[in-house]
Formats: sequence, structure tokens, C-alpha cells
Amino acid sequence: MESTKEIELQKTANKLTDDIQSMTNYKNLYNEIQRLVASRAVRKEDFKNTLVDALKSNGLETELRNTVFHWARTQGPLQREPEPLMPMLEADLSYLKRAQIQWERRIQKSLNSMCNELNVPLARIRFNMDKDELAEKWDELSTYDIDLSQYRPLYAPKDFLEVLFMVRDPSFKKQPGEPNWEFSHIQIRVKTLSQLRAMYPELSHGVPLLGVNPHMTAMGNYLNLEAERTALGERVLASNHAPIAQEFLKRGAPRAIRGKLWSLVLGSIVKDNDEEYYEELKSLVLQYDIMVDKLIIKDVQLTASNDDQYFVFEDVLYKTMLCFSRDSEVLAPVTTDRSAGGQVIHAVLQGKPATLENTLVFPPSGVIPFHGFTMYATPFCYLYDNPCTMYYTFRAFYLRYWFRLHTVSSHEQGIVALCLLFERLLQCHEPQLWAHFRNIHIQPIKVVFKWLMRGFSGHLPPEQLLYLWDLILGYDSLEIVALLAVTILSFRKENLMQVNTLHNIEAVLADLSSLKVMPLLQLVLLKE
Repeated sequence: MESTKEIELQKTANKLTDDIQSMTNYKNLYNEIQRLVASRAVRKEDFKNTLVDALKSNGLETELRNTVFHWARTQGPLQREPEPLMPMLEADLSYLKRAQIQWERRIQKSLNSMCNELNVPLARIRFNMDKDELAEKWDELSTYDIDLSQYRPLYAPKDFLEVLFMVRDPSFKKQPGEPNWEFSHIQIRVKTLSQLRAMYPELSHGVPLLGVNPHMTAMGNYLNLEAERTALGERVLASNHAPIAQEFLKRGAPRAIRGKLWSLVLGSIVKDNDEEYYEELKSLVLQYDIMVDKLIIKDVQLTASNDDQYFVFEDVLYKTMLCFSRDSEVLAPVTTDRSAGGQVIHAVLQGKPATLENTLVFPPSGVIPFHGFTMYATPFCYLYDNPCTMYYTFRAFYLRYWFRLHTVSSHEQGIVALCLLFERLLQCHEPQLWAHFRNIHIQPIKVVFKWLMRGFSGHLPPEQLLYLWDLILGYDSLEIVALLAVTILSFRKENLMQVNTLHNIEAVLADLSSLKVMPLLQLVLLKE
């Protein structure tokens, strides 16, 4: 038994060693350790002990620990379910993979149709005049004049929901009289409310949380809870330990240090080589004119630019999203993880021979934007003044969480699982409301899907949204999004029971500006 454990440990160590060498911070880390080994702090006659002491005193031990922490997060699912007492037969969910492949093909077909309709190429080298104007207006891209009146979003959340409604388990036999629009036939394991209570103990045990009462009394000599949490958060940042920062976020982050805490947890603290890469992305935007650019600019105009909370960030959002579209480091994690197994488009530059040199992955990130895609980035504008720092944290958040919200997959944190979790919780804990929706023939998921797909961005006020995203990061789980959707319906239950059309239900739920995320979630998880 021991030898088996040792073999497994050795395999993990070898994989870790290989994978770290391909991580973005490897070169810096390697150079720093080499410099340390060559210093007087490390002695040849006691190499191991003096090296360990030197790593600790120079802060490199912490950086190595954080590197292992970030590596470990990439190796498995966001949340592992406890093994059931009775073993379950693994369900065949390959039909979800096929649905994603078909969906991607449909998006690609729509993209090509729009190109043909507007007589524009997928990609071309940017004209010098256009390149110069774009470079000149890079910091004020809202003044960049381009006619987008003929462009439209490729799809919106409601289109994606229709695709999910059409996904059927081939082995599922519908019972007579059962409606055809539930997700219950999809055999993905989701948590019960009691399991969620166990998962979110800080919320379910009534621990003092930021976002509940700003004037709540604090321990020690602190004026209030915010002051106490800020002082503790500063100590967490000084320790530079990513796992401790993640734990700290479970009770909400103080506004002043939230950005630094998120960067530490996500491993998105910017180094010199990151700034160089960001400049490379900018140069690729200036060099190549791709169809996705117009879709991004159009999306910013239709969403953030029309939002009272985000319109002031229009310029930085253009930069962030355009650079993201050119980021080939996004391509591999997204296409490897998503069920389609990496369906990508290749585009030949307009006017160039169809050679390998003139062919690029379209878009280089592998992500084709939809209506509202920009809203994944907007809240980060409140956290970072530096566009480069904002970019890397947004990218890390997207790669960890957001791409799962517009992908058909069997992942237990994917959008299909969140829809199923929402329906199960609503049906079990608000049966009267569930029955009301069924009686008036309205799918409850239709009402909340846009919240789920955007992670509530653009629906909650920024401060409340950031508390929600603190919890996503702190617990490393998207399940809190589905739980909040159920909680809001429960909170507005009295008004919802009095209306019987989709239009009126949406009117009841249109304004979420008065909601407080932390007290609502605490209330639903405290109930017994």
C-alpha cells in the first residue's frame, strides 16, 4: 500500500515539475532561485538547509507554494462531490458533448453568413490609415469612428437557452403528462440545500459578514467590522499566501483591498513579462482587423455604454475585450476543457495566399462574443486603475469560471448543472411558486437564465455583485449563483404569485437594485 502511495506521489511530483515549466511565472521564478543559489546565503556544505532558509527569508517559498496552489486548482473540477454511500452508475452524458459541437457549428455558420451578407472578411491586415487612427485613439476608443449599424450580435442568452431546452437525454423516457421543458432528465449530480449549507458554513452559521451591516460591532479596538476586516486583510496580503486570501474572501472583501486579494487568489499579479505580453496583444489588435472586433465594439455599445453603472469605463472595456480576442493563451484551456474538444475556425488573411503563414485561428482566443459578453469584464473596472492589471484578473476569472456559463457541458459547475440546481432547489423549497409557474405554463428558468449566464453582472448593483463574486472566488464554486436566483424568486414570491404572464413576471424581477446579496444568502442558508 505504501509503495503504491509513493508511486502516485512521484507521478504527481513529476507532473507538477513538468507543468510548472510551462507556467507564465516559471522563467522569473527560476531566475530568482538561480540567483539565490549563487549567493552567499546558500552554502555548499549544507546546501539543502541553507537553500530552504534562504527561500523563506526572500519570500520565494511563499511564491513556490502559491504556484503549487494555482497548479492544483487547474488539475480537477472546481468542486468534488462527496462519494455517495451507494455507488452510482456513471450516466452517459456524451449527448451533451454532441450538443456543444452542434452549437459551435451553428455559431460559426452564423458568423460566416454575416461576413457574406456584409461582404467583409473574417480577417485581414489592417490598412495603415486605420492602424494609425486606432493607435492614436487607443486610450479613447469611444472616439474611434466606425459604422456598425449593419452588425448584430450572433446570439443572446435567450437563444442559448433555447439550445439547452432542445438537449435531450436519449435514454430518458418522459412520463405521461410531464412537461417537456425541465432539466430533470439530465443526470448531473447537483447539491441539495442541506449540502449547500455544509458547503457555505460562514453563511449558514451566522458568522459576521461584510455586506450585511457596515456598522456591525467588531472584535478588539476596531470601529466596526469593515475596519477589522480591512486590517486583517492587509495582514493576509502581507503574508502573500493565496490559499489564506481565498479563505478570507468567504466573509466578503473590504472595498479598498478587494482587487489585490482577487489578484493573489487568481495568480494574476502582473510581472514585467506580463506587461510585455499585454503590449504584444495590443500590437496584434493594431496589426490585424478581424470580424470579432466589430462584434466586441457593438457589444460594448449595446451593454456597458448604456448602463448607468459602467458607461464611464467604455474606453478601458474596448481595450480589454479587443486584447482578449487576440490572446492565444486563452485558446488551449477553453478548448481543452469544454465538451466540444476544441472546435475552432481557421481564417486566411484577405488578399493573401492560403499558406500556413497567412492562416490564423479565428479569433486567436477561440472565444466568439455574444450579446452581453462584455459584462463578464465590467465589474473589474471598479477594482483596478491599471488596464493591464485589470486584463489579467479578468482573463483568470474567465478561464476559471465564466466560459462554463456559455458552454454546453456535463461539468458540475457548468450552465446545464446550474439550471438543474436552480430547478431542483425551487421545486423542493418553493413548491407553491413552482406550481404557480407550471399552472401558467412559464418555465421558471426562462425568468432567471440571463442572471445565471452573466453571473448577475448588469443585474445587481456593482457593490452587491462584487460581494457575490467574492463568494465565487472564496468557495471556488458557481453554485452560489443558482442559489441566489432561487432566493430572489423566494423573496419576491408574494408579488410573483399575483401575476400570470411572462411580461409581468419579468416586471416584478426587473429591478434588483434594492437587494443585498449577503443578507439574502445568509437568510436562506440559516433556515432549518
